[in-house]
Amino acid sequence: MIDHFPESSLLISKEDLIPYSFDATATFYHAPLAVLFPSSIEDILWVLKWAKSNHACILPRGSGTSLSGAAVPQKNSIVLSMTKWNKILETDPDNLTLLVEPGITTQVVQEEAAKYSLFYPPDPGSYKISTIGGNVGHNSGGIRGLKYGVTRNYVLGMEVVLPNGQVVWLGNKCVKDSAGYSLKDLFIGSEGTLGIVTKVLLRLIPKPQERQVILASFPTLEAASEATSAIIKAALIPSALEFLDQKTIECIEAYSPAGFPKESQAVLLIESDGHPQAVRDEITRINQVLKQYGPLEIKIAEDPKQQEQLWSARKVAFSALARKAPTVLLEDVTVPRSSLVQMIRKIQQISKTYAVEIAVYAHMGDGNLHPVFLGDESNKDLMEKVFRAMKEIFLYAIKLGGTITGEHGVGLAKKEFLAYQYKSEEFQLLKSIKKILDPENLLNPGKIFD
Repeated sequence: MIDHFPESSLLISKEDLIPYSFDATATFYHAPLAVLFPSSIEDILWVLKWAKSNHACILPRGSGTSLSGAAVPQKNSIVLSMTKWNKILETDPDNLTLLVEPGITTQVVQEEAAKYSLFYPPDPGSYKISTIGGNVGHNSGGIRGLKYGVTRNYVLGMEVVLPNGQVVWLGNKCVKDSAGYSLKDLFIGSEGTLGIVTKVLLRLIPKPQERQVILASFPTLEAASEATSAIIKAALIPSALEFLDQKTIECIEAYSPAGFPKESQAVLLIESDGHPQAVRDEITRINQVLKQYGPLEIKIAEDPKQQEQLWSARKVAFSALARKAPTVLLEDVTVPRSSLVQMIRKIQQISKTYAVEIAVYAHMGDGNLHPVFLGDESNKDLMEKVFRAMKEIFLYAIKLGGTITGEHGVGLAKKEFLAYQYKSEEFQLLKSIKKILDPENLLNPGKIFD
């Protein structure tokens, strides 16, 4: 590889490899053999062939913001960094589509859409630095998933380099397409285990005309959870319905004050968007539901500046909690929304049983909870309790009909729990797809399953 690629495209020194030895997930580290910044499809094909001949493997990687260990190298890995593939290739307002390279950030995609009064809704918390390729690999969501869905709902097509060296285009600009299997969907959420995405065709939608934001505080976690379930039961679908517990509120207020009431046990942050009259009607009805669950206070953000202040504070929840302990692990179980109260109670009980501090914030309207475990890698006894508590939460979510991950993916962190979620024949079907597309286990091995 040293003879084939210029020095500017290849990192091999121990110091240079350190930043690529981990991602945003705590506790997983492994140095790659090298990091390659390919400049063409031909570079990718060359390194695939080299890896195959030298018993190495390839890890496609964007910004490394994965929270499941999916972007952590394994033994004999070559990291294929796609961060320099960051161009907008075509904006097509006639068809409401955007063709981009995989290394472009989510924020830049959102800004490009806004130039045409269009909207790209997926917005993971790391949107300022996460790449579209990474979002596709993890089927990322964010705070607007309740009304607008996740990355999968906005991918119309993609170019993919397969492990066998074939370059294929999957999908098109059509709104409807029933011609055979939807192959592109296989690669969404595949965590770089099936192919290397080199172009992505995204769907855009009209930008909502107006939005309003409600901040409601509650005396108990149960009251906030019950209010959430009641909003959904009333067939109200706001664009966002977020939950923060008291630990999270305190950390946010210490890190980036936004006026969240620290005396409350939980708050709901709710956004309605759309036609102005529809927004007013929805806000009125949501207020009526909230008042039935004994809120301490209900406030409506006064202007766009205050709305942005609240959302900015919400988006730093993980960073704020990360200051609370030496090792912070963020998980994302998802349960049916009718089971939110049971799941919240169970997390509280598990926290007490194992004497492990667990904060919770959530995309509550999606049923997607983020328990945040405050640990310390230097304390083995504590970390053992953290992992036992985590396992119990995963198993309870599955028991309620939920999933071990709503938007972070499986990666290394949750692969031992994946088999609990599927029946044996379903799990084997999942593994058979990897075996068909990548029989030599060349791409990101050891992720999702062994």
